[in-house]
Amino acid sequence: GDNKWTMTIMARDADDGSLKFGYQKTPHDEWDYAGVNVIMLSDQQIDGKDMKLLTHPDRNGIIYTLDRTNGDLVRADFLDDTVNVWTHVDMETGIPVRDPEYGTRMDHKGTDICPSAMGYHDQAHDSYDPEKELF
Repeated sequence: GDNKWTMTIMARDADDGSLKFGYQKTPHDEWDYAGVNVIMLSDQQIDGKDMKLLTHPDRNGIIYTLDRTNGDLVRADFLDDTVNVWTHVDMETGIPVRDPEYGTRMDHKGTDICPSAMGYHDQAHDSYDPEKELF
């Protein structure tokens, strides 16, 4: 199955500890990307609307931007064009769509997989400049 609480960005209500949302970046993480990278918070305008965002460049090769008030996916972009384990991210479901050529299974020897098992973006820290609105 998806192993729902692995590879998941979770948010809790600071007042009562209840779960506000959980967004899973890589359902059934067959590559062991882990996704423990930094999460950057920003306030930005998207399509003319002021939004409170969180942005997470993940080891799976995708930069996720969520509405941090409710966990809705706002954007999902490949870090660059070498990422090939996914064909795209379904913006309705938020799920990255696997390319079967680069999946892991016993009857298949996957080669030239990007990101590799080491992941695309590791634990180095990122930052956001609110004046320039750049990461």
